[in-house]
Amino acid sequence: MSAAEPFTLEAHIGFLLRRAHQRHAAIFLDAATEVGLTPTQFAALAKTVELGRVTQNLLGRLVAMDPATIQGVVRRLTARGLIARTHDPMDRRTAVLAPTEAGLALVGAAVACARRAHDTALAPLSDEERRTLIALLQKMV
Repeated sequence: MSAAEPFTLEAHIGFLLRRAHQRHAAIFLDAATEVGLTPTQFAALAKTVELGRVTQNLLGRLVAMDPATIQGVVRRLTARGLIARTHDPMDRRTAVLAPTEAGLALVGAAVACARRAHDTALAPLSDEERRTLIALLQKMV
């Protein structure tokens, strides 16, 4: 976008990314009603299952959540019995997370929901456009 072009909000990357995020979040919530997870809860649970054990601080960084957000997400997942929170014996200030049996049991269904949401969100695009979009977004972040 050059300075000579008139500004159009609908062509601004920030606006388009926010709209795409809102659309995907709504699609995910609809697809994931059976598992009762929000997109942020799903991300935290899936990454915890993938890693097995992870500090809360590192988990927040890996799923791109600030400390206050990941703390709330972990609190909700712990309350549901999906992850267990302990303290590092070497540093009691460090929270260590691990999936519970319930979390391990739920993640398969949650991943299926996430895949459905992914496919629905990208349905307007061809396979090549999907690959290009994902590659460009990965390059940006």
